[in-house]
Amino acid sequence: MREGGQTVAWAEFGGVVPELESFGRARLERRVAYLATIRADGSPRLHPVSAFIGTGGLFLYMEPTSPKVADLRRDPRYTLHCGVEDDSGGGGEFCVSGRANEVIEQQRRSEAFVFARQAGYRPAERHVLFELRLVRAFSTIYQGGAQRRHWSADEGGR
Repeated sequence: MREGGQTVAWAEFGGVVPELESFGRARLERRVAYLATIRADGSPRLHPVSAFIGTGGLFLYMEPTSPKVADLRRDPRYTLHCGVEDDSGGGGEFCVSGRANEVIEQQRRSEAFVFARQAGYRPAERHVLFELRLVRAFSTIYQGGAQRRHWSADEGGR
């Protein structure tokens, strides 16, 4: 991922490629996904997470002591990959990469947390909230051969 690459919010991504957004939403919402971050020594770290989509963004909240917080504050690059049901790819794969922005503005935090609670999540004020801004997305569906779809904000994705 280029350092200066353009990032977009989830809603903007959905406005450009609605069918890919819909597929991604189905693969991420109310499911465990895997977040890759970069440790201080440059090695990768993988975390199971529950992302939520609302108020125009893709979000993660976490305990302040989580290694994810330190990783994303130091280097905001991430990759988020959905879980799959079986070794045949289940309902398909969906993956996004980009930069995580910590949400510190109280109004935006409140809006996101109200949405999350209405969706059944349990964020608390102590939690750190990140919006995952997108640079790339891809999907693979394995029915009748692998069908792949790629999108990039840097390649006219707007």
